[in-house]
Amino acid sequence: MNSSGEIVGFDIDIANALCDKIGKSCKMVQSEWDGIIPALIERKCDAIIASMSITEERMQIIDFSTKYYNSPGRFIAKEGAGLTDTAEGLAGKVVGLQRGTTFNDFMDGEMPDVELKLYGTQDEVYLDLTAGRIDAAFADSIAMSDGFLNTDAGKGYAFFGRDYLEVKYFGVGAGIAVRKGEEDLRDAFSAAIQAIRDSGEYKAINDKYFAVDIFGG
Repeated sequence: MNSSGEIVGFDIDIANALCDKIGKSCKMVQSEWDGIIPALIERKCDAIIASMSITEERMQIIDFSTKYYNSPGRFIAKEGAGLTDTAEGLAGKVVGLQRGTTFNDFMDGEMPDVELKLYGTQDEVYLDLTAGRIDAAFADSIAMSDGFLNTDAGKGYAFFGRDYLEVKYFGVGAGIAVRKGEEDLRDAFSAAIQAIRDSGEYKAINDKYFAVDIFGG
């Protein structure tokens, strides 16, 4: 959210570009993560453009466009904290993350003994990280670069450990979620993604936020 209370960022710019391509006027609404899929199913919104990973589990209940980017999960902590991204390296530490995310699933599956603190929004994670109430955070590396590390609040914090892209947990990239049975809208978004890639509009948005092409291979 900017100082005027508007939702801003890479996802929002992409959403506006895609809506323009499909000839729709789109209203952006904010939702806590663990309520965002129910909101879609209950028709409180028509699509989710929020860095949602395309996973087999989610595809049982909703549908997705083709991916519009793919970036790894990573851990962040204070620079010089000396943490390592293993169960042993995080023993006795508290890791913050958004509940109901693929990152939550990964930690439950691969590091079940690490203490977690779960939040409704990623901004709450950052607030507790800077307040010292958690020792590390685990989330999408692109979202954390844009939303935290490249801001004044993120000064003195850094990534540590490797990239996490395990398809079992993180799927094949972030896509636009729609309700089952709405193939026309799904396909319109997929075509629009390709169109803004071809036209260079995607690159312009990408380069506004990131030094590399985050679309992925």
